[in-house]
Amino acid sequence: MGIDDLADMWDRVTGTQPGPGLWLVAATGLVALAVVGFGTSWRVARGAVTIAHEGGHALMALLTGRTLEGIRLHSDTSGLTVSRGRPTGIGMVLTAAAGYTAPSLLGLGGAWLLSAGRITALLWGATVLLLALLVMVRNAYGVLTVVVTGTVFILVSWLTAAEVQALFAYAAVWFLLLGGVRPVFELQAKRRGGGAPDSDADQLHRLTNVPPAGWLLLFHAVALVALVGGGSRLLGL
Repeated sequence: MGIDDLADMWDRVTGTQPGPGLWLVAATGLVALAVVGFGTSWRVARGAVTIAHEGGHALMALLTGRTLEGIRLHSDTSGLTVSRGRPTGIGMVLTAAAGYTAPSLLGLGGAWLLSAGRITALLWGATVLLLALLVMVRNAYGVLTVVVTGTVFILVSWLTAAEVQALFAYAAVWFLLLGGVRPVFELQAKRRGGGAPDSDADQLHRLTNVPPAGWLLLFHAVALVALVGGGSRLLGL
């Protein structure tokens, strides 16, 4: 790859690209809503939200000075991120709180990029994040899930027309914004039925003495604010 090729690649990443029309943006949102809303499609697609969830734990663990030991992604769309460090304190609290908020915040960041016309930057940035996450995955199913997801982003970024890239990027961001909402309701339902005794909300309760319901309220608030704010940007409101 020559200097001219590198310069062209840099121009693509840092430049802006035209987004789809408003009706197509709305259509990608409806498609994402259908994927999240229907049980069968959600069971298949939920793994992508789990990747974002565990990635949020991992990133915050690193940012707060903890030692990240590994990430595991399971076929039932659950996951586990293990880090070493102080068992209490603000670092542990932020790490535990980052999971359920990560998909929504990633979606909000993605909406900001798309509203600025940075479609290529979003696609390539997502690919880089997936590659970085892959290094820390410690089980075969997790590796397969991240590789498949990353391969989709790479193929779309390199082999499809600009219009297809734009539609894919908008659909992915809508999916994160909407997909960040449902897991919080699922966790709330599980806890109401006596399940998930070691959930993030329960771990945060033990760390802070704030009731699990308080943390669930925070997760709901972040997801709702991100959905409204991100959706408004995507729709140009």
